[in-house]
Amino acid sequence: MSDEPQQPSGRHEPGNQPSGAPSARADSSTGTAGITDTTGNADPARHNDGSGTDEPRQSDGADEPQEDGHPGRTGRRRIAGALRTTIGALLLMALLLLGGLIAGYELVDIPAANANATAQSNVYLYRDGSVIARSGKINRENVRLSQVPLTVQRAVLAAEDRDFYSERAIDLKAMTRAAWNTLTGKGTQGGSTITQQYVKNYYLGQERTVPRKVKELFIAVKLNREQPKSQILEGYLNTSYFGRNAYGIQAAALAYYGKDIGRITTAEGAYLASLLNAPSAYDVVVHPENRTAVLARWHYVLDGMVKEKWISPAERAAMKFPVPGKVRPPTGLSGQRGYIVQAIGDYLTAHGVIDENTLATGGYRITTTLEKKKQNALVKAVDDNVTSQTSTQRDIDRHVRVGGASIDPATGRVLAMYGGFDYTKQYVNNATRRDYQVGSTFKPFVFASAVANDSITQGGRRITPATIYDGTTKRMVQGRNGPTGYAPANEDDRSYGHITVSTATDRSVNAVYAQMAQDVDPAKVGRTAVALGIPKNTPDLTASPSIALGVATASVLDMTEAYATLANHGVHHARILVDKVSKDGEDLALPGPNTGQAVPREAADTTTWMLRSVVEDGTGTAARSAGRPAAGKTGTAEEDRAAWFAGYTPDLATVIAVMGQDPKTGAQKSLYGALGLSRMSGGGPPARIWGQYTGAALLDSAAKNFDLHLENGFDEEDLDYAEWEIEDHYGDGRYDNGRYGDGRYGDGRYGDGRHSTRRPYENLYGPPAHRGSAPPAKPHKPGSGTPTGGGTPVPGAGHATGNGGGNGADDKTGGATEHAPRPSTGVTPAPPDTHTPRATPPPHTSTAPRQ
Repeated sequence: MSDEPQQPSGRHEPGNQPSGAPSARADSSTGTAGITDTTGNADPARHNDGSGTDEPRQSDGADEPQEDGHPGRTGRRRIAGALRTTIGALLLMALLLLGGLIAGYELVDIPAANANATAQSNVYLYRDGSVIARSGKINRENVRLSQVPLTVQRAVLAAEDRDFYSERAIDLKAMTRAAWNTLTGKGTQGGSTITQQYVKNYYLGQERTVPRKVKELFIAVKLNREQPKSQILEGYLNTSYFGRNAYGIQAAALAYYGKDIGRITTAEGAYLASLLNAPSAYDVVVHPENRTAVLARWHYVLDGMVKEKWISPAERAAMKFPVPGKVRPPTGLSGQRGYIVQAIGDYLTAHGVIDENTLATGGYRITTTLEKKKQNALVKAVDDNVTSQTSTQRDIDRHVRVGGASIDPATGRVLAMYGGFDYTKQYVNNATRRDYQVGSTFKPFVFASAVANDSITQGGRRITPATIYDGTTKRMVQGRNGPTGYAPANEDDRSYGHITVSTATDRSVNAVYAQMAQDVDPAKVGRTAVALGIPKNTPDLTASPSIALGVATASVLDMTEAYATLANHGVHHARILVDKVSKDGEDLALPGPNTGQAVPREAADTTTWMLRSVVEDGTGTAARSAGRPAAGKTGTAEEDRAAWFAGYTPDLATVIAVMGQDPKTGAQKSLYGALGLSRMSGGGPPARIWGQYTGAALLDSAAKNFDLHLENGFDEEDLDYAEWEIEDHYGDGRYDNGRYGDGRYGDGRYGDGRHSTRRPYENLYGPPAHRGSAPPAKPHKPGSGTPTGGGTPVPGAGHATGNGGGNGADDKTGGATEHAPRPSTGVTPAPPDTHTPRATPPPHTSTAPRQ
């Protein structure tokens, strides 16, 4: 029975309905059922305004009529329905995820230890397949946690996981943060707990795959429930890699400090803990250039221990950095083998082929680009010219170190490398270290940059081998706005007066090249060097005129790569050390070729054209012993701490450096008196090693001539004409007897605009007005007698040098006093060795590298 009041007739009457109760009636105009409100209006959506017409009223969004005659849902109801659907979907997903986690936990068991404990050796091969070395035997000695000092344990926790004892097996927050930082370009970062790292090291492996990571999570959770934290920490300390082929903290204590872990101090333990972040990179003995980063990490560990109240601030303040001992590598890596293995490892990790920890597990077969014949030839050349010349009677000979590298210019393949006398006695690789100044071997990059950038002198003359500069020692370098404040000294403080760029290259004149670098723009010079192959982050590669003197500390291998680019007509190939890497029959992906035109061919070839003269008639004549066309440049660092020769034939580029280093402290040392020589120069032992090695390395191949395209607007006659001008106008003694070589015209007095608007002295006379003689009808060849124009030759004035003769400024051999005609490109017979050491070294008045 209805709850509504009933009418006497048994049906509803519109006029008699209870107030507020709607009723249904037939709409006379449409024949459809309508809803009648208490006012009698057929449609509540309409109202009568007294005009006799029904007007629609505005809807408030509630209970709007639907086609079926039922009230519609409100906006709030729609949102609530969608929310219920979403929540339901999320709950379903959560249930599925939970089910998956439960299933994974039940299905994934803790496996047996991986094969890391019995890992294979890595095999390193020459290009022909013969074995260079075997390495990778696991060096590990397990210890109980109780044998590890508590402070050392805590140092590891401070470095890797400070909440280890209180946290769960996995840290989702840290993992999420690490993933986000990696995705947003803030660097690859780890978010693993010590438990996860232990699972990876001991049970799984280092592969970076999703299945491995999923297994790691489940095993870590299960392990954390089944093993005490102390047992997990013990396993972690025994399986972690610390560098120096040391697995586990006991092996690390012996490798770095030569004592058992029980005797390791807190400071030493903090250093060992620091190594876990980057094992090889943080070895300050191997990479002294990383000392700043290592100290920062060491301080981070100790500061963390103070924060956790594991040591007191007073204890922390009293600690000094504990420098680790010498590396004691396996004897199987003696001689050059260890240096090669180290360089290959650095190459693979730097190019992302394989990470250091994975490589250390072993089992890899690595074919290098090195050629056995050339490698042996390089070792023999060093032995013949340096090692055999050392004497136990000369204490200075203990400081002698040698580095060398050889590259195929056409491919970038490294064919030979010399890292030091013996890897087991000297761990640092002299071919890859970046802490010695390259000296004047950098000068060719300045000239190449000048040609590449169409540079001009301050006076507007284009820079070519024939451009005339002022070679006065300590001449102030002039900028566009006046003196720069930089006035470098030449070797032995010698003044050369007016000389061509070609002669300045032969004699390695600092004053000329510092001014040239300023004319080109030091920043452009730096960019050219980087394009040729010098790393952008090379220390002291600064945009100032001093860049020309080689204050940068590129490695021997870096310089070889850059010189190979010059030999290859300006086409740069990034160096390659590895041809193939495989494991279990599968090859790893190697980086593709990285090549490009670093500088225009004319820039590289004109530089080569000048550098041939350095070998034939300049400071590098000892390199002529190679017996084939060659180009090169000598360089000597300040105080003879390093001497370089960098050179190339059309098919082989090689750089040799002799360095001075104290075997006990590692400090750089001067080499005055080493090998029985009063001075160590690039034109001495380095050039002789280069010549002997190059001749032997190319013995079975035909000699090739250089195919050179010189810069537009320059030919050899331009150089002869420029030299005639110097001899005709400045060769009467006025400019080479010291009267104008004492700085009167080189100190800015006449470069300040008094005689020409802001033009330096070297351009006031170029192109010079002919004073008293006409230019020769045919370019005068030096040494051929009186110029055709009637000028009177002046003995000894051919180079307008400070003493009237052109002595070898770099190799101290005496050299030729007359500039010989440009050498041919054919095979040149080896000259006798005319090296004559001076009795005592001259004083040095400049902090810049010598030539």
